[in-house]
Amino acid sequence: MTSLPQPFDPDAAVFTVSVAASLADMHAQTLRGYDRLGLVVPQRSRGRGRRYSLRDIAKLRHVQHLSQNEGINLEGIRRILALEEQVDGLRDQVERLTEMVQRLQAHGAGARLFTAESSGAVHRGRFRPAPRLALPPSSR
Repeated sequence: MTSLPQPFDPDAAVFTVSVAASLADMHAQTLRGYDRLGLVVPQRSRGRGRRYSLRDIAKLRHVQHLSQNEGINLEGIRRILALEEQVDGLRDQVERLTEMVQRLQAHGAGARLFTAESSGAVHRGRFRPAPRLALPPSSR
């Protein structure tokens, strides 16, 4: 029986600094500098060598594009990367909350609802789901 290749984990830190530099079309010293500045921080092997993932290499190319094509300095790039990470985190949170709301709406007909006041008084009632809203698909 022929075995099919397994999907590659984009977060698997497998590339040495020289291989990552070649894949990103950069000099290895540039990667080391970005690591020191905290722009693209690779994982470390047991011997403390840098190990880059495909996601790291894509980030290196993104940094290079911002620097060379957009003329953004390294501090500006650091801020852009931080904001992009924040946006990705917020998108993930919206997806989780959307799934939760959809589960509640699907199971919510007649579900019990408990609320509590700051005084500690508890109120019981029935949950009446709001009309379903058409949510725009997340754009990643």
